[in-house]
Amino acid sequence: MGLAALLVLGASAAIALLWWSAGSASGPHRVTVAEGSTLSSVAQQLERQRLLPGSAATFRAMARVLGSSDPVQAGEFDIPAGTSAARLLDILQHGRPVVRLITIAEGMPSVIVQEKLAALAGLRGAAPLPPEGSVLPSSYDWQKGEERKVVLARMTSAMDKALAALWSKRKPGCPVSTPHEAVTLASIVEKETGKASERKLVAGVYCNRLTIGMKLDADPTVIYPITKGKPLGRRIKRSELDAITGYNTYREAGLPAGPIANPGRESIAAVLDPAPTKALYFVADGTGGHVFADTLAEHNANVAKWYAIRRARGEM
Repeated sequence: MGLAALLVLGASAAIALLWWSAGSASGPHRVTVAEGSTLSSVAQQLERQRLLPGSAATFRAMARVLGSSDPVQAGEFDIPAGTSAARLLDILQHGRPVVRLITIAEGMPSVIVQEKLAALAGLRGAAPLPPEGSVLPSSYDWQKGEERKVVLARMTSAMDKALAALWSKRKPGCPVSTPHEAVTLASIVEKETGKASERKLVAGVYCNRLTIGMKLDADPTVIYPITKGKPLGRRIKRSELDAITGYNTYREAGLPAGPIANPGRESIAAVLDPAPTKALYFVADGTGGHVFADTLAEHNANVAKWYAIRRARGEM
């Protein structure tokens, strides 16, 4: 074998060793790849972070010859200690970015959704105020450097898809004529009970009231125009029960002007397939749930029991 061939063979072996052997950098390291980054710009970034076994130019050359031609991904990536150049490129091209989650609880009003988005320091741009009832409660992933409006768009898109699927399977048990009306009533159901087992029954009561033209008499609808869905922190005033707001279901029959929160999937499903019941009333039972009644006389007796429980607790 000639000298030239030996030199080529030696150079090839050195390149292979540099490409696949374990790196010397300690770790783990967090690498953030900006949207629109190229192999060249990422290589320079990795060199600055001292994660490469050689220079950025050497890494680019080896990547083009020995690596995949796939583009690098945008996002944050954790690089373990001793990662080889080959593995480093693979992580940036095909690895799973660091997952960050924002959780929207069932019944969370849009003003709090906006506040939660605004509080995430890793996002950029203004936090829009979503229309009430447009966000599906769930946990959503986000990446550092994303725009807040992009993360919000995932939340509203999820609601659009979930609502379309649920609406297509609706049963004839409740007089809501549009998906928006279903979300509006579901937001009241969400606010009225914290027990999953009660959702369909509470929905059944409200559907019965709508059917006969009876007022919904739902406290959360009175509170909504005052706090935009945040806790009131006090008892409702008589003036608030008499106020004309478009949301006061103690004053006017029918649904309020719109949703009063972002209801979860189960509350929407409950409205679109409510429990068959003759009940028209319900009141707290002292255990976190409610007791239901078909007649006003039964309801008044249940209310008296609830007041007795509250007096025993020193709440009245």
